[in-house]
Amino acid sequence: MATQFIAAEPVKPFRLPAACFKIGSFTALIGVSLGIYMGISHDHSLAPVHVHLNLIGWVSMFLFGLFYKAHPAAIGKVAIAQVLLSALGYIAMLSGLAGLLITAHPAFQPLTVIGSLMVWAGFVLFAFIVARVA
Repeated sequence: MATQFIAAEPVKPFRLPAACFKIGSFTALIGVSLGIYMGISHDHSLAPVHVHLNLIGWVSMFLFGLFYKAHPAAIGKVAIAQVLLSALGYIAMLSGLAGLLITAHPAFQPLTVIGSLMVWAGFVLFAFIVARVA
């Protein structure tokens, strides 16, 4: 009987716009929470992290999702690579930036630089995709 239940459930294909919306919304939650923490504590030392969370994580990821929702023909291996590169890049960049701001230890610099370059590469891919499709 359990086999029938499992077999009756269709497997959903990977949906890039939905992934972008989920990543963006989760990032917005983190960014807003950090902003509330900074306001309550009067410690704004992580403001650059807060700003980048909201702009790259929330706004950009959500806009990527809207674009891919409006242009499903653009979804393919390059688009998936673009979203993964952007998401992993901003996680690396913001982890490094937070580490630099909290500890001032130079060991976090390479993570910040590598993450920033990944984000840049993601935006280059996105510009390529938009130019090709739109």
